[in-house]
Amino acid sequence: MSNPSAERGVHWFFKGARGIASLPAIILMSAFVGFCGFAVEAGIPLGETVFMTGMIWALPAKVLLVGSILAGVSLPAAFITVALSSIRLMPMVAALIPEIRTEKTPTWLLLLLSHFIAITAYVFTMERIRDVPREHRVAFFAGFGTTVTSANIVLVAVIYSTVANLPAMVAGALFFLTPVYFLTSIWASTRDRAGHIAMIIGLALGPVFHQVAPEFDILYAGLVGGTLAFVADRVWKRRSGE
Repeated sequence: MSNPSAERGVHWFFKGARGIASLPAIILMSAFVGFCGFAVEAGIPLGETVFMTGMIWALPAKVLLVGSILAGVSLPAAFITVALSSIRLMPMVAALIPEIRTEKTPTWLLLLLSHFIAITAYVFTMERIRDVPREHRVAFFAGFGTTVTSANIVLVAVIYSTVANLPAMVAGALFFLTPVYFLTSIWASTRDRAGHIAMIIGLALGPVFHQVAPEFDILYAGLVGGTLAFVADRVWKRRSGE
């Protein structure tokens, strides 16, 4: 006998998988073309590039890791930089998991699916999850998360050699897709004023710290920019009575 609940779960899984044709997923795939070009220019082998795509997944963390390799920073410094970059995903996990879980959802499954929570998956799912029955929300997110990750793994594996043979100007233009995607998606997913202020200050301080301490420029820009943004937002709220 067929199981109606299981059949509906499969239906919602494939409905989530169809999100691969959405604008956020297409933009992400375009950005991964840029990342692939970056990895090729940095001399990262094909196998390691594909492995990074699936295992690290979050695009900014991969860019930071490759940048750390190019800068010749120590392993502890690269670890700290990538770890701090990934900490920003914790609020997304904390916000999304309660929206998709049920009392019967096993913890191991939630831990597994948390690997796929990055900016694109978070924004895509949060915009659509309220139209999905709660008992099928895990299947919906799993469909989108696993599909978009697998698609980008295949994309990177297929275009790696092609990107290596592209003219320098074209490869540079493709790589430019990565920071554009990173900035626009972060800006769009930030809901409070402090986040926008932190981005503006961080962008301004990045070139300064690159001259002072190139091994830790992104780390310092993030810490100082975030701290100043927090203070500025508190002062703003106090003066405006918010």
